[in-house]
Amino acid sequence: MDEKIKILLAEDDENLGLLLKEYLVAKGYDTDLYPDGEAAYHGFMRNQYKICLLDVMMPKKDGFSLAKDIRMVNADIPIIFLTAKNLKEDVLEGFKIGADDYMTKPFSMEELIFRIEAIMRRLSSENNKSDQSIFQIGKYTFDARKQLLIFDNIEEKLTTKESELLRLLASNANKVLERNYALKAIWIDDNYFNARSMDVYITKLRKHLKNDPTVEIINVHGKGYKLIM
Repeated sequence: MDEKIKILLAEDDENLGLLLKEYLVAKGYDTDLYPDGEAAYHGFMRNQYKICLLDVMMPKKDGFSLAKDIRMVNADIPIIFLTAKNLKEDVLEGFKIGADDYMTKPFSMEELIFRIEAIMRRLSSENNKSDQSIFQIGKYTFDARKQLLIFDNIEEKLTTKESELLRLLASNANKVLERNYALKAIWIDDNYFNARSMDVYITKLRKHLKNDPTVEIINVHGKGYKLIM
C-alpha cells in the first residue's frame, strides 16, 4: 500500500480487540483501537479514518448508535459491523443504518481483510469517477479546476471556497449534501462560526446561479442542502 489506510476499530472485548489490531497492523493498516462507543466517537472526530469496524454490543454507546453519529458527520465512510448477534432483525438494523458489511463472530481474520479490501477497491473506483472537474449545471458550465462558472459564454471566477462548495453540491446533484459532511470536508471543523460561514457561501452561490430558473439550491431541514437541476 502506498499510503496506509487508517482504520477505526471499536471493540470492547480487550483480547479480541488487541488481536484484531495486531493483525490489521501486520497487514499494513494504520489501526486505532477504542474500548467503547463513546471513546470511538471522540477518536473519530479527532482523526481522519478511511473505514470503521464497529462491534455492536459496547458499553457507553452501542455500535448502532455510534454508526448513526458517524453517519451524521460523514455520510460516505464505510462501516463494517462485527458482532456476536446473528438475528435477522439485527442484521437488517445494521444495513438500515447504512452498514457496508456485517460479520458475525467468530469470523476468519483473512475474510475480514478480504472484505475490507473489496470495500476499499469499490471506494477507489467511485472516487476516480468523482475526480470529474467539469460539471453541467443547467445552462451553466462549471470548471472546478479553473474555478470558473460559465453562462452564455460569460466566465465568472469563483473564490476557492465557493468552488469547493459548488463542486460538492454538483457531485451530489439532486441528492442531499449533509451539512456536517460539507463543513468537515471544506472548513475542517463543523463549529457554529464555520456553519454560519457556509450559509453565507450558499447565498453567494444562489446569486451566481440565478440566471437559470431551473437550477436551485434548497435547504433540507435538519440535514443540509440539495442542488436541484
